[in-house]
Amino acid sequence: MLTRSLVPALRRRITVVARQYSIEDRYKEKLLQKAKAEGVESIEELKKRLADQIEEKKKELNKIDPLRELEQHLNAGSRIHTNKEHKTTKMSNKSNEKSGNVLPKDKPYKTLDDYLKLDKIKDLSKQEVEFLWRAKWSNRDDSLVAVVPYVKTFQGMYKYAVKNPLFVLPLPRENAADGNKADKDSVPVELQYVQWQFAGPNTVHCLITSLAEYKLHQDFAKPHTTIQFHLDLANDKDMVLMNGQVESDSNVSLQDAQLLLLNVQRFYGAMGSETSIAKERIQLLEDFNKGSQNFDINKLIQLAQSMEN
Repeated sequence: MLTRSLVPALRRRITVVARQYSIEDRYKEKLLQKAKAEGVESIEELKKRLADQIEEKKKELNKIDPLRELEQHLNAGSRIHTNKEHKTTKMSNKSNEKSGNVLPKDKPYKTLDDYLKLDKIKDLSKQEVEFLWRAKWSNRDDSLVAVVPYVKTFQGMYKYAVKNPLFVLPLPRENAADGNKADKDSVPVELQYVQWQFAGPNTVHCLITSLAEYKLHQDFAKPHTTIQFHLDLANDKDMVLMNGQVESDSNVSLQDAQLLLLNVQRFYGAMGSETSIAKERIQLLEDFNKGSQNFDINKLIQLAQSMEN
């Protein structure tokens, strides 16, 4: 569930993201003409030259609240719905039934015990548990599966996820409708909306949908990728079991989901938070959730595409 304290941050971030991407894409030719008229060669140079005017216009626009209805939905307790919560996810439910991945009737989410019986694996070695876990998903070609070290990796990511449960991540798209292409060498991206949900004491979900889908359907947005982390063995075996699924009817491939998951880990500090670039990523994450004016979409894309950790 989204808390009310996050509403201003989410509203500000979605507004800024939507404006920056849709305007630049829709009016690219006119902006280039304006740039030439101002004696510069690119839209970025035009921005720099007109920085003061742009800042004044931003202040004027910020007085308008184009997402008031969204705020009302969020204040009422909106969320990205999981597979059983809305009729638009009926196809996903059918695919889950085929794989045996249906929710028990007596609880709203699946736990590790629904996949591997805890009383049968608790005395096994870490290597044996990992083998069984990977074997569980070996016949699924739409699954994400991993065994995450608890102390070294998951603890840090969990800490930042609790404080910053919302984020956006860029996904490279050759023909992105909601994208950015500042120059001929850049790759257009489609922004993805990330939301963490803490389903139970040992179960954490990370849901990802496109920002366009979220803007269109709001609290009924359908996640294209659902990731579950199971902490049942974290203390005893220092391992968190992860499984995820990419919806077959989405335009996101397994490779796309793997890239998004990699960046979820990097921006949430799973790979460390001490290097300068790791600190920049975490700062952007925190700026987004606070609704800070320092949140920079171009910086987000740059850090997401960088190979440094």
